[in-house]
Amino acid sequence: MKSMIYLSLCLLATPLFAQPSNPPTPKDARVETYRKVGSTELKLWIFGESDPKAKKPAIVFFHGGGWNSGTPEQFAAHARYFAKRGMITILAEYRVKSRHGVLAVECVKDAKAAIAWVRENAQRLGIDPDKIAASGGSAGGHLAACTGTITGLGSDERPNAMILFNAATTLAAIGDWKFENPKMEPGIDRLGVKGQVISPAHHIGPHTPPALLLHGTKDETVPYASVVAFEKEMKKADRPCKLIGYEGADHAFFNRPEYLRKTIAEADAFLVDLGWIKK
Repeated sequence: MKSMIYLSLCLLATPLFAQPSNPPTPKDARVETYRKVGSTELKLWIFGESDPKAKKPAIVFFHGGGWNSGTPEQFAAHARYFAKRGMITILAEYRVKSRHGVLAVECVKDAKAAIAWVRENAQRLGIDPDKIAASGGSAGGHLAACTGTITGLGSDERPNAMILFNAATTLAAIGDWKFENPKMEPGIDRLGVKGQVISPAHHIGPHTPPALLLHGTKDETVPYASVVAFEKEMKKADRPCKLIGYEGADHAFFNRPEYLRKTIAEADAFLVDLGWIKK
């Protein structure tokens, strides 16, 4: 299995950091529109062979970019890998500040609409509606976490699992944790609402699905302690949660060659443990 993962990732790896004004789109995926906001059509890129007679687990990826930029291509390697593992995999576009003039709360609404659309169209796409995961990195990880925690701001359809790569899970002080540097705490000018409103850690409950968190211990953009705080809240609510810290790794580490194989292997193992894919 390890050799298969390594070979697949070497062939499929895609750069993480390119942030073009007009995001590239995968050419080997089916494209559908999941939401229209004014004149803006938001799209999903779908990988994997659909067979309505044989339902498959699905995973929806939300790209990073600080709610300001980014491209769905950031998770193309992950989408292609898990499609080869027998899943329906989806890259989600959502509105961002640089292209659409929106703040983070609007990104959350788009992400929730994407999960709702996938479940609504599950039968047509050959997806098991009880096996839909939300995933993403950084701000995209925040959006994935919001879909599994926050009530309101659109549909309350939730994923059945969350896989979060250096995700912004905790946007305001909670328990015994707070931002060491108050300047790092995002404000209304960036979020559109107070931090607690769209802070996943503040909305964990019986509805929250199992979560895997993959995070660098030296992350200075999304402090490692903030995901430790999220993990504590999950445990308080008796929700399954596994946090894996990568010693010395900084922000956006997961798509670099030295970590890409390791983090996807952990995500693969998480899905195997859930019984969604075979070992």
